Amino acid sequence: QVQLVESGGGLVQAGGSLRLSCAASGRTFSNYAMGWFRQAPGKEREFVTAISRSGISTYYADSVKGRFTISRDNAKNTVCLQMNSLKPEDTAVYYCAAGHFPLMNHVPRTEREYNYWGQGTQVTVSS
Repeated sequence: QVQLVESGGGLVQAGGSLRLSCAASGRTFSNYAMGWFRQAPGKEREFVTAISRSGISTYYADSVKGRFTISRDNAKNTVCLQMNSLKPEDTAVYYCAAGHFPLMNHVPRTEREYNYWGQGTQVTVSS
């Protein structure tokens, strides 16, 4: 089992920044690719970004490319999401997820590729 705990959500004005963190425990963190997903009210959960086990490879949804940055620290068992130039449409509950893969540089982009999920943290961007 892997336990994931997100933090760092909150209320911010449009154009502002937030940094989300996800702390992992329970298994060897470097064995897992990590991703962030989000779910806005009345909408399905959607992929935001992900990072490979090695941290070398990343992938971003078009909607956040150039504004969000994912990073990981395998020594501290954490993955972070730096969100800049936030827009009201970024308002959602953000979820951290972990997926176990043998390939060091695989970047999973679909929900079914992830084995463990955090409880989510609310991000609200006011206009």
